[in-house]
Amino acid sequence: MLKVAFSHSFFYRFDKKQWKNKTPFPPLGTIYAASYLRENGYKVSLFDTGLLEDVSTLDSFFDKNNTPDVFVIYDDGFNYLTKMCLTTMREAAFEMIAFAKSKKCKVVVCSSDSTDHYEKYLDAGADYVIQGEGEVTLKELVDTIKDKQDPYLLNGLVYKNDEGTITKNPKRPVYKDLDDFPLPAWDLIDVQAYKNIWKQSGKEFTLNMATTRGCPYKCNWCAKPIYGNRYNSHSPEYISKHIQLLQDNYGVRKFWMCDDIFGLKPGWVQEFNECLKEKDLKISYYIQSRVDLLLKEDTIDCLAESGLEEVWVGAESASQKILDAMDKGITVDQIYEATRLLKAKNIKVAFFLQFGYLSENQEDIYKTIAMVKELIPDNIGVSVSYPLPGTKFYDKVKDDLQLKANWTDSDDLAMMFRGTFNSKFYKKLHRYIHKVFRRSQGFDKLKKGLKNPFRLRYFEWRQIFSLVYYTPASIINGWQLKNMQNTV
Repeated sequence: MLKVAFSHSFFYRFDKKQWKNKTPFPPLGTIYAASYLRENGYKVSLFDTGLLEDVSTLDSFFDKNNTPDVFVIYDDGFNYLTKMCLTTMREAAFEMIAFAKSKKCKVVVCSSDSTDHYEKYLDAGADYVIQGEGEVTLKELVDTIKDKQDPYLLNGLVYKNDEGTITKNPKRPVYKDLDDFPLPAWDLIDVQAYKNIWKQSGKEFTLNMATTRGCPYKCNWCAKPIYGNRYNSHSPEYISKHIQLLQDNYGVRKFWMCDDIFGLKPGWVQEFNECLKEKDLKISYYIQSRVDLLLKEDTIDCLAESGLEEVWVGAESASQKILDAMDKGITVDQIYEATRLLKAKNIKVAFFLQFGYLSENQEDIYKTIAMVKELIPDNIGVSVSYPLPGTKFYDKVKDDLQLKANWTDSDDLAMMFRGTFNSKFYKKLHRYIHKVFRRSQGFDKLKKGLKNPFRLRYFEWRQIFSLVYYTPASIINGWQLKNMQNTV
């Protein structure tokens, strides 16, 4: 039986911001692919790099697994962080490729970065790069390796021919009937190791799950190297079965639904809610969604009833000019309305905010800061515009890209093109808006406490006491920011 070893290149320890959070997720896309190959008769194993310090233990993994015939670096396409190539992770992938080749393995890579930069991975020694959604292509490729046949006509494959020239075959259409795929191979994951890290965060252990693949929206800075602009969905029954498996085997009751957009298919959220009731599954979960989608029909009511705890929305900016330039397809009014409706249902609201987009000016920035002060979301994630290959935004700035083509970690915040302000300004803005955000939360809880102090919880008292730091700190940062505007 052909032995296939899987790995991936997302090392949480390589990203200081993510490792500090102590909330790592297993490589869901990787164990989906491993499960699919196993169902088709192959012996699979997993070298999970998620919690490792480096690739040094790959040698002992190969010894333990009797040197696999095929080594697959298959990154988790459901984790939005893997769309953004971090230099240290690409270098780690190259290390693993070199080691596997030294052991005479066939090496296959499937990831967002290798889809965009397949020539780099082939030059590093990979035999094949799979572009886009990988399970079916990988299975067909491994079949040809097993049968010692020619794989070079397979859709979705990139390789070097006998003359050393790169050949890029047509992409394979994305798979529509997602329920055909077996549930992920969770048995390959050391779930307890992930639980141990989560304990350090003080947060409830959470596992990741994908109910869909793809996104039909066309925000012009968002890359879709794996699933493109297509959108396909698992059935609520399939997802309920997946939840049941994770509850029964690992005692998990909280989930991150890591879809780009959760519940876009009409009626899906309502069916999911009914499915959970029928199976008597009590869960808590959080999602990513769009404010315009949340305002449809009884979506928010059903989300609240089914256990939704928090929703992250791509607010991006409170400037309609910037939202329109991004082709975001939402309005500032929708951000305000959705936030208020979600809060009324006791659902936490978190904002993804993006600064540095083309044509952004001082007025646009302060509109976004004012929105944070007024709406007081429960959390914020702040970034600067990052040019991803294959996007319209990338095409607009590619001639202006600086020598630095990738961030080192997800908290890098370096401007890689000539924007209105420079990297130093945006890093200061990042610190400023977080302080303003914490200060706004503190004052909000203070107002609540003045009305009824006995109803405040411990963390709310902490938010109030944090005003001692965040009030003067935000004032100082604001003054520094204004001075920087005059010198940039």
